[in-house]
Amino acid sequence: MAIEKELFRQVMGRFATGVTVVTTSSNEVLAGLTVNSFCSVSLNPPLVLICIDNNSSTLPLLRESKIFAVNMLTKHQEHWSRGFATNSPERFEHFCYAPYYTVATGAPIIKDVLAFIDARIVAEYPGGDHVIFIGQVVAMGTPHQVAFVDEHGRIQNEPSNKLATNGHGASKEDEPLLYYGGQYRHLARLFHKPSLIEEQHSENVGEAARN
Repeated sequence: MAIEKELFRQVMGRFATGVTVVTTSSNEVLAGLTVNSFCSVSLNPPLVLICIDNNSSTLPLLRESKIFAVNMLTKHQEHWSRGFATNSPERFEHFCYAPYYTVATGAPIIKDVLAFIDARIVAEYPGGDHVIFIGQVVAMGTPHQVAFVDEHGRIQNEPSNKLATNGHGASKEDEPLLYYGGQYRHLARLFHKPSLIEEQHSENVGEAARN
């Protein structure tokens, strides 16, 4: 019995995700598309995964360039999410007029995003009506620091102010743009519960203080 597509969308829509714009550049042609099928795969080596529709116009450029950047959007950047999800001249001919810079691979990093991953494609797999790309991280950044990963997997941290001229200036208080139930969402600032990692850290600090 075939799974009803609309029901499948509704069920998967109950899983809240962040919103990203995946970008690439090939022969000076820029391309980007809105993606929420993104996740980390491995810490050693640092690998990430993205899923791209078989009919996406960005797919050939990803295969040509072998590079991509994942731009994690803030709640103030919903317009980039909408822009890179539409079939428009602004997107295909003008990169949605998004200001950008490059860090390691040459893939464009959109200015003032919450965080970014800069990666080289190391594997491609069929995924039904999508293509699964595995990218090895060569650079990554937040508003507070930027890190480069060498060929041996060693991470070199640098203050983000070294890239200040490139515009990586998201505020420390910026929050992510979220997607749930077919709608954009924002975090509820009034609710915060420590994660298991935070709880374990607090316990370790308390134990060290008692000793």
